[in-house]
Amino acid sequence: MVEMSVVVPCFDESEVIDAFHRTLVGALRPTGVAFEVCYVDDGSGDATGERLRRLAEQDPWVRYTSFSRNFGKESAMLAGLRMARGEVVVLMDADLQHPPELVPRMMELHRLGYDQVVARRDRTGEGPVRTALSRGYYRLVRRFMDVEVVDGSGDFRLLSRRAVDALLTLPESNRFSKGLFSWIGFDTVSFSYGNVRRAAGASKWGGRRLLNYGIDGLLSFNTRPLRLAIHTGLWLFLSALAYALWILTRVVLHGVDTPGYATLITAVVALAGVQLATLGVIGEYVGRIYHEAKRRPHYVVRETSDTTAARPPAPRVTESVSRE
Repeated sequence: MVEMSVVVPCFDESEVIDAFHRTLVGALRPTGVAFEVCYVDDGSGDATGERLRRLAEQDPWVRYTSFSRNFGKESAMLAGLRMARGEVVVLMDADLQHPPELVPRMMELHRLGYDQVVARRDRTGEGPVRTALSRGYYRLVRRFMDVEVVDGSGDFRLLSRRAVDALLTLPESNRFSKGLFSWIGFDTVSFSYGNVRRAAGASKWGGRRLLNYGIDGLLSFNTRPLRLAIHTGLWLFLSALAYALWILTRVVLHGVDTPGYATLITAVVALAGVQLATLGVIGEYVGRIYHEAKRRPHYVVRETSDTTAARPPAPRVTESVSRE
């Protein structure tokens, strides 16, 4: 019986994967817990897949799945959760920024009855600009999203089997795991740890990718941008009505003035900008509906260490019989 599954998404981590594996095994073996390690190669362009294959040949409790191309970390985590057979599942990165030494502490907290144990990193060592932007984003998220996302709480967490099963029932294609972890609920506890630098390689999360990920989070769990567009339209209508009444009053009291070219251009440009922004918000939601309606699998498996691991469930086919 597998007590713990450790799910590790990997993308171009060949420089650090061996060091991570040694550190993880060294942290877990003294606990006496029966564990397995489920690696997911997210279409790496380096030798990550070959190293995972070698680890699986050396250790029977190592399993791996390789994607046909890069499908993103969200898909890799989903594949790992589908692979996992343990009563608890630990999600962590392979770059050693998630210290494996903290996993035994997470197990201790789980034994106290918590279904989710979250390791929250602090922001020591980060640049002031990135820290300010991150904190501002989380303040915005807490105000507008329908779920609570805490600053510093990422993918490094322990999930009980019933929490994993709840996550696997959520079929959406546009996944934002931080929101999904909060949405499923259950008893959750967190603790902080010091920020750790990557052991090797470079971060795959640049500024543009982080921005897109942040937008995904804002749109995945609320429709308030659409409500904001309605409020903006009403506010502009009331402003235009007040301005028209003011102009009418001036005409009655002082006669007709020469029309203002600058006022007209400003109003036209402002309204056009609001319209384009509103169309963009609507387009984002329509695009998500379009992707969900296609019902494509979250990923395509190129290679796996076993025949049943991490394969997407087959789509349901309904047959209709016409009677004449």
